[in-house]
Amino acid sequence: MITCVITYDIDPFKRAKFEAYGRMWNEIIPRLGVDLIGYFAPHEGSLTTGYGIYTCATLADYEVYKTKLKTDDRAQAALAYAANEGFIRYEDRIFLKKVT
Repeated sequence: MITCVITYDIDPFKRAKFEAYGRMWNEIIPRLGVDLIGYFAPHEGSLTTGYGIYTCATLADYEVYKTKLKTDDRAQAALAYAANEGFIRYEDRIFLKKVT
């Protein structure tokens, strides 16, 4: 099992737009076969950091998910929303495995 953690640097004045974006992915990610842990928006402390966290069984499963994203209308609409609204200043992904 691998966990993908997406760290977002967001415009603090557009937090509500980031929250709407997260709600979009709450529907998209599970529908495309990936286990979503959730999207997290700033609440206390830093008002510029948000997260999206989900798990896949393998990196190969992640590659299948990425392929599905390219042809999914709702995923493309969510990405266009983020690009048009400009609330994400930077994003970074890291893939983690649980230490047992």
